[in-house]
Amino acid sequence: MGEGAKRVTTGVEEAEGMGEGSGRAALIAPDPLNPSATKAGISERAVAWLRDQAAAQSLRWRLWAPVAFGGGAAIYFALKTEPPLWPLALAAVVAAGAWLVARRVGAGRAVTLPLMLLAFLALGLAVAKVRTERVAAPIAAALAEPTVVEGWVLDVDSPGDRGHRVVLAPVRIRGLAREETPIRLRATVRGEPPRPGEAIRLFAILNPPPPPASPGAYDFGRNAFFLGMGGTAFGLGETRAAALPEPPDGLKRTMAINAARFALAERIVARLGERTGGIAAAMVTGHETWIAREDLDAMRDSGLAHILSISGLHMAIVGGFVFFGVRLGVAAWPWLALRVNGKKIAAIAGLIAVWSYLVVSGGPPPAQRAAITASVAFAAILLDRPAITMHALAVAAMIVLLIQPEAIVTPGFQMSFAATAALVALSESWPPRPRDMGVPWPIAAVQNVRHWLVVAVVASLVAGLATGPFAIQHFNRAAVFGLVANLATSPIADFVMMPMLALGAALEPLGLGAPFLWVAGRGVDAMLAVGRWTAGLPGAVVTVASAPDFVLPIAFLGVLFLCLWKGRLRWLGLPFACAVLVWPRAETPTLWIGDAGTNAAWSEDGRAVVVRPGVREFAVDLWSRRRGLQLTPRPAEGWACQRTACAPTDGAAPVALWWGKREPDAVQLDGLCRAAEVVSVRAVVNALPPSCADRLVLDGVDFAGGGAVELWRGGDGWRALWTADVRGDRPWSRIGDPDVSDTGG
Repeated sequence: MGEGAKRVTTGVEEAEGMGEGSGRAALIAPDPLNPSATKAGISERAVAWLRDQAAAQSLRWRLWAPVAFGGGAAIYFALKTEPPLWPLALAAVVAAGAWLVARRVGAGRAVTLPLMLLAFLALGLAVAKVRTERVAAPIAAALAEPTVVEGWVLDVDSPGDRGHRVVLAPVRIRGLAREETPIRLRATVRGEPPRPGEAIRLFAILNPPPPPASPGAYDFGRNAFFLGMGGTAFGLGETRAAALPEPPDGLKRTMAINAARFALAERIVARLGERTGGIAAAMVTGHETWIAREDLDAMRDSGLAHILSISGLHMAIVGGFVFFGVRLGVAAWPWLALRVNGKKIAAIAGLIAVWSYLVVSGGPPPAQRAAITASVAFAAILLDRPAITMHALAVAAMIVLLIQPEAIVTPGFQMSFAATAALVALSESWPPRPRDMGVPWPIAAVQNVRHWLVVAVVASLVAGLATGPFAIQHFNRAAVFGLVANLATSPIADFVMMPMLALGAALEPLGLGAPFLWVAGRGVDAMLAVGRWTAGLPGAVVTVASAPDFVLPIAFLGVLFLCLWKGRLRWLGLPFACAVLVWPRAETPTLWIGDAGTNAAWSEDGRAVVVRPGVREFAVDLWSRRRGLQLTPRPAEGWACQRTACAPTDGAAPVALWWGKREPDAVQLDGLCRAAEVVSVRAVVNALPPSCADRLVLDGVDFAGGGAVELWRGGDGWRALWTADVRGDRPWSRIGDPDVSDTGG
């Protein structure tokens, strides 16, 4: 009977074939009398299942090439010292050569796949280094005295905490040679900002771009380096007109475009009023000059801030609106529909709309990446290929990383591509919807609305889950009602606000945009109402401390594995994707002191108690959120504060602060050391009194080399982690005076 059963089983296998991964092992029944045979059968089934899982990836292995390339770029930016170019270039050539040779000789995938990943990893390292070399430009030094800056106003930037800001193309800076003059400066000016294209003269304090607010925090200096922004200038008086030589043609064209953008923003604000028009202008031109701080906070706390940043959502809506509008127009004209391919004509129109919007928006890096992604989708249509596929997304990611390898360490790139990959994976697994024939239109309408609601809820949930680890790690805040707010505003943004803004902006130069902008304004008002309502709900925002830096790449790979792997094995990526949520947090620092010792805060019962409330608010807020602490000003009692110093009188705080640029005398320094365990002095200290013998005294020399610092109290003293320890010695690592640095808060 055993042999007969075996022959029957074999016959079934021959008749049915191997099937969809069922295989021989699926037909072997357990034998209770022979446990070893049962174990062998289970093992054979497991091997067959794993083999089927691997076979399902035959067309998806190449999707991991951009992941490896981005990993190489990320490794480059994580280095503490700047590597030379030639070893990276040699490694890339050797790795790529080995991969190509292995493919040429017909080596199996077990050989070619690791070689491909290694080749793209090495290429990512080399391309990131080449990009750094190409964009390298002078970085301003922190001058001891104010200087005169003369240059062209390239654009009007977002306002900072201390006034309006503009982007300058400096021509002359007193005290700096031509080869030391930065290509671009971000200047904070007093009064109304000058317009793009104006030549101005500014008496200002010059400084390099700001360093991270705390060890491991976002590096504003690195971002400025790749934007060509070589420093910051803080104006000490009114700007004046300057007599400068004629600018180069390229600069002249850029200023003309930016002047037109700013004029369009002013017209939108004039049409809709400063509050509504400020939001609308930001969504069209990128200018956030007129946005009120309370509205910006409400948008952030409700999870709607992404609508203000010109990125993938805006490009998709504008490009998609033009695409479907043109396609509908072609289909509605029978003569034209019979003679042209309406889909391809619409794709060309979509491309034009996307790149036109990129110009109008000022072309910030997130908008550039979104335009590339949209262009790949429209190009796929022109080449008769599916527009929305994981392969198209991989091509877009590869193009973006080749052009901007630094994007891999920016929150915008990480969140955008994680969300897009998750939505594409959702569309791949979403069951097709059968079409009902002969259904009365009222019933069909209800079914369509129900289907749209289900899709919108699931898509918003999936996108939110995919971007959640990055939002927590980078911004340390979770908008609890973000899904509700986005679901409520999605129809408004997709079908009313953005299309009407696009039409209104296109027709406003002709004086015909008023009705469309009015409709868009009502959409903005509704969105703001939703944002303010959800932001005002109890517990609307939860602050979450950042996980250790190495955890985010683990989560990123987990999200990508969930999206890119085809089959049930993809769920192995889920615990890795949740790493940021579940990974134990490091011990909270006892004390934080900002760069140059201008402010400090200590942790106490889940709070960050700030020594100087209102000073360097952006930096202390970033640090407190990164550590999961709630900001609290120090109590008025128990402190002795003067114009340049502050020290506790009852021993309740671990730090005494001297922020004056002049060195304290012996009596003043003695008083500071008697008041606290840690003494922070902005100036350079040349001699310490005996009372400072058992105190930790940090002075200007320490801050000049290290930046901000976190301190932990231990049994054997204090342990310090400086910003420079994490940042390393890189081309963008210069540290300046925090009083004149503007981080964009």
